[in-house]
Amino acid sequence: MTTSISHNGFQARAKPRPLLRTSLGFLAVAIILGLLGDFEITTLDPWIELKRLGLGILTPDFFATEDLWSAVVNTVAFAILGVALGNALGFPLALAFQFRAVRAFCAFIRSVHELFWALIFLQVFGLTPLTGMLAIAIPYAGIFAKVYSEILEESDPAPLQTVPKGTSSVSTFMFVRMPDAWVHFKTYALYRLECGLRSSAVLGFVGLPTIGFHLESAFSQGKYSEAVALLIIFYVIIATIRKWVHARLIPLYIILALLVIPWAGELSTGNLVRFITHDILPHPLRVAETFDAATFAALGNWLNMMWSEQALPGIIATVILTQVALVGSAALTLLFFPIVSSKFFGLFGRTVGHVFLVILRSTPEYVLALIFLLLWGPSMLPAAVALALHNGAIMGHLVGRYTEDMTLRPDSSKGLNLYAYDVLPRLYPQFLAFLFYRWEVIMRETAILGILGIATLGFYIDSAFADLRFDRALFLIVITAILNITIDTLSRTIRARLRLRTTADVV
Repeated sequence: MTTSISHNGFQARAKPRPLLRTSLGFLAVAIILGLLGDFEITTLDPWIELKRLGLGILTPDFFATEDLWSAVVNTVAFAILGVALGNALGFPLALAFQFRAVRAFCAFIRSVHELFWALIFLQVFGLTPLTGMLAIAIPYAGIFAKVYSEILEESDPAPLQTVPKGTSSVSTFMFVRMPDAWVHFKTYALYRLECGLRSSAVLGFVGLPTIGFHLESAFSQGKYSEAVALLIIFYVIIATIRKWVHARLIPLYIILALLVIPWAGELSTGNLVRFITHDILPHPLRVAETFDAATFAALGNWLNMMWSEQALPGIIATVILTQVALVGSAALTLLFFPIVSSKFFGLFGRTVGHVFLVILRSTPEYVLALIFLLLWGPSMLPAAVALALHNGAIMGHLVGRYTEDMTLRPDSSKGLNLYAYDVLPRLYPQFLAFLFYRWEVIMRETAILGILGIATLGFYIDSAFADLRFDRALFLIVITAILNITIDTLSRTIRARLRLRTTADVV
């Protein structure tokens, strides 16, 4: 028997047995890899730190942070400028997305996390606004290109049949295809701005003057009242985003962001030239006087050392953490989505559920991991739980929203039976589509959590930057990009084989 689901004009068809086999296969892989990973609580008494955190939650201090409102303004300004620039760069790339070279370029730039882009641009531009803007804009351009191309590809073809013969392709695009896709563009751009706010906050962890800079300081020093106050302000900004963001106001916001952002620091073309022509060259090539056999032998030894001592261990740890976090995200999604669905809860219950999920999905995974790291000590466990909660909340929100378009029979069962026998079987293909879309994202997020000391690829990248070994950092970033592209390709293959589709405006 074949399951068919329709949502906003898109179809998701898949046979139940392949879906079940795929799900059980991913579960088995996660269990096996989980046994190989380091998922332990290493602190002697996590309850002491938990009590201090609880006290901080009950007593937020909104006056403890110096330059608080400056940090808030910078966070919003970096997000607006970065997302706007990423949108401007991504749209023309979307129009050329059918070309393999464009797809490969977009896949590479979006596969490198914005925090890694920030570490790269820091070496060139220093702690300037340009570093923050480009760190967000570059990967977001690749993401916008991919999503916008999918929106255009999946738009309703019927209006094209009414176009008179001889109409130019430009006119057809502007007056036929764009009106159908525009609403999805706006919806996704708003969602991407929400992501941009989280990215902007996280950039504070590398020194940029956003909320994240003060968050890291507060958590590291155990000033939980200050940290909680910062998070509350951040939650309010994200929760009210649909109230203060309107299409007609975007140009004004961009102008204001350009005016208020701290344009301190000097740009040096010399730093850029040195970084490209010298710093990122592998050490054997950088110190070689001639490119002879001995030089290439030394290069081979360097590559072998980098692979065996850093890249391979980092890949193994990254894959382990990714797959455990992926399955954890799936489990929490299935647990979370009913609390925001009218099929299961009334207005009050859904409101509480929405607030809960807004808090989880608005908290950057880096911040969640930092909190759990303080509670449980260094291991893969804080990162896995942080990733599962963050991504489970995002997908729980999306799947819960999807259920609102379901029509139930008048004699449908209630409670657990409704969940298990009516709702879940009908939305399961859509749930898997969302999950596989998030797979690459979880991989990207897993890599950066290495900055917290977890031995993923991000750990070795951060160590290389700290030691000013930019050749090693670039090598590992390329490895990270290749790994993310591999996961993205595998995800698309599985979705195609299972015939899973989802609307492009909600991924």
